[in-house]
Amino acid sequence: MGMTDQRTNDRPRLPHHKLDAYRIALQFLIAVKDAEIRDSKLRDQAMRAAKSAALNVAEAAGRVAPADRARVFAIARGEAMEAAAAVEIAVLAGDAGEKSFDACLPLADRLVALLTGLCR
Repeated sequence: MGMTDQRTNDRPRLPHHKLDAYRIALQFLIAVKDAEIRDSKLRDQAMRAAKSAALNVAEAAGRVAPADRARVFAIARGEAMEAAAAVEIAVLAGDAGEKSFDACLPLADRLVALLTGLCR
């Protein structure tokens, strides 16, 4: 995470860089990747959802109309929940270690809470 922090500190910040939700979404993406889900289809789905959560936070930050912003933040929220569920399912199916979900859950919980507030 240090490299991303360094880059964003040295350069002009875009609107999404100012959001805690974006920072947490990036941390969550790394946690999902680090889960090393062995089922390739489930791993792909988890990674796509985690990437989409971060991308949708950035997209929403660039929207001007409040209703439009809220809609895209809601999409990000759903994607974060899908990625978290994929890691949980991988653990229960024996396709990832138990510590994977333990690492993802607090980040997912924080991200969903932040996005819930941004949806309103």
